[in-house]
Amino acid sequence: ECVALSGGLDSSVLLAALARVRTRPLRALHVDHGLHPDAASWSAHSVALAARCGVACEVVRVNATAARGESPEAAARVARYAALAGRLRSGEALLTAQHGDDQLETVLLQWLRGGGLRAVAGMRPVAPFADGWRVRPLLGFTRKVLEGWARGQGLEWLEDPSNADPRFDRNFLRREVLPVIER
Repeated sequence: ECVALSGGLDSSVLLAALARVRTRPLRALHVDHGLHPDAASWSAHSVALAARCGVACEVVRVNATAARGESPEAAARVARYAALAGRLRSGEALLTAQHGDDQLETVLLQWLRGGGLRAVAGMRPVAPFADGWRVRPLLGFTRKVLEGWARGQGLEWLEDPSNADPRFDRNFLRREVLPVIER
């Protein structure tokens, strides 16, 4: 099995939890998009975290620069998943750390963009990916639960400053709309 490790809260929790219960070999892949001045230190953090968990981590550098008129977020996602697909072994599962809050945001964004039933059904927990599978084992947990577990375990994680930028639809929804719905 292979964990997509960004070094953020979600993927750090996923890696640490899996490392504790693994019964089969586990490895991690960290994609360096090269888009942020701290990208190299994020890679180093991810490698160090994986080492503390007893897991090998490969850093994959990609060119995620958006083409003219392309969303930077979309360009980074395409480059990231192409890199991950290229490193996945035949029949291997790529474990990604999307959680319940991500699922809610995805469904709402798809709905607001006019997505059909398939789009608003959300992310599937297991789906074919490259020559293997993509598995999202954290969909049943909220970010708040993951953060509580991480703090209880003494985990350190990275915070990407772009996640606070309300110009991105997902961030606007996360910071401005969902708190109103929750209240």
